[in-house]
Amino acid sequence: MQLRRNRIRMGRINHIFISHLHGDHIFGLYGLLSSLNLMGREHSMHIYAPAGYEHILPRHLSDFDIILDFELKFTPLAGRDPAVVLSDKHLTVTAFPLKHRVPSFGFLFKERLRERSIVPEAINEYPIPVSQMKGIKQGKDLVRDDGAVVPNHQITLAPPDPLSYAYCSDTSYFERLSSFVKGVDLLYHEATFDSSLEEFALKTGHSTALDAARVASKAGVGRLVIGHFSSRYRDADPLVEEAATLFPETVAAHENMVIDVGSLRKG
Repeated sequence: MQLRRNRIRMGRINHIFISHLHGDHIFGLYGLLSSLNLMGREHSMHIYAPAGYEHILPRHLSDFDIILDFELKFTPLAGRDPAVVLSDKHLTVTAFPLKHRVPSFGFLFKERLRERSIVPEAINEYPIPVSQMKGIKQGKDLVRDDGAVVPNHQITLAPPDPLSYAYCSDTSYFERLSSFVKGVDLLYHEATFDSSLEEFALKTGHSTALDAARVASKAGVGRLVIGHFSSRYRDADPLVEEAATLFPETVAAHENMVIDVGSLRKG
């Protein structure tokens, strides 16, 4: 229903990332897969989830009498170190371990570095052979017919730094986490409780708003979005205020929220 409300075509979804195997993070998958099947989907779906789910999901689909006409391709997540789980011409996705009551993983989405762009004036000043165009965009110097070399930086412009976004939920605070999300433009981090419930947060495998802000501050991220709030809070203002004491660039996640990551740098 949320996809329809936001006019997102379900058929465009080809990769699904599952942080951990608790109901509030996976139960919706069964309905989504069933709906895609009823819509006539034929191409495969890639699912990235903690190891073991590749056996659990098919059994549950069978229990619900859901017979898919498309293939599910699983990438099991395991280990104590970050690992690239998806890499294509547009981006890379790195899974990294979190600290929860069950195996849990965060995800770092990062654009691939774009090629350098050739300065228009350089094309007129130095006739650039088509055979050298690709290499020059990749950083090579221009070698002219007479053997003269034109440095790459004189004829090209560097691309912007790749944009990045990291997702961390559910997790307790731990020192190493900030290194996994270092320098990202946008960080989503759970903030289930305020700091008065720090012991309870640790016991249940969750974070406080200050924990989230601490990760954001140590990692030097551009903006922090907190979410996964306990139902005991009528609104998220106290949690945002608490996090902002340590990391001012904090906002609360809300339903249907859209953030243009590129605009964060302009601000």
